[in-house]
Amino acid sequence: MATNRRKVGALIFPGFELLDLFGPLEMLGMLPDHYDLHLVAQTSGPVQSNQQVSAYATSDLTDEPDFDILFVPGGAGTRLGVSDTVLLEWIMRASDVAEFTVSVCTGSALLAKAGVLDGRRATTNKLAFDWVMLQGPKVNWIRRARWVQDDQFVRLCCTNRVKCVLPLSPDGLILRALLQGCQELCNGLARRCGFGSPRPAGRSPTP
Repeated sequence: MATNRRKVGALIFPGFELLDLFGPLEMLGMLPDHYDLHLVAQTSGPVQSNQQVSAYATSDLTDEPDFDILFVPGGAGTRLGVSDTVLLEWIMRASDVAEFTVSVCTGSALLAKAGVLDGRRATTNKLAFDWVMLQGPKVNWIRRARWVQDDQFVRLCCTNRVKCVLPLSPDGLILRALLQGCQELCNGLARRCGFGSPRPAGRSPTP
């Protein structure tokens, strides 16, 4: 195992969306020499998703966050999460020490409510866009974008949940950003997943 693996903290909460969480983690989990994956929740133990299937969190919010990558999925549970001050304060602390902060779908509502997106560009699920905007009036929301990267902050919209995972696939620019341009690794992972050779990285879409 490589000694310089990035530690990934994926936050889960009651009502999280299964594909939002496990689609991206599937990609990162295929590179065990580079990523060390952890599930975090309010309390450790099983947490039920929006699809009723539970995932098991091995860390809780009493642990001081030390993740290189903070990953926040979306789901119906974000509607309650935006009022959870303990959760929001942990997100703020975790994002402050993380090298990258990534969200999928309405996970950006939790980041916005925690204040970590103030003054930054972001996007979210188009079906929930107006509600998510209310959670972060100081955020520069980009409605016509599938994903947005603003420095170390990455948000994926998720109107089509399969498409939302593609930026974190071997063919997507976000995984290449997390791999710091290791093209050989991306090419190998792309072949394993049947994507073919990745296209050159481009800029995140803009209106």
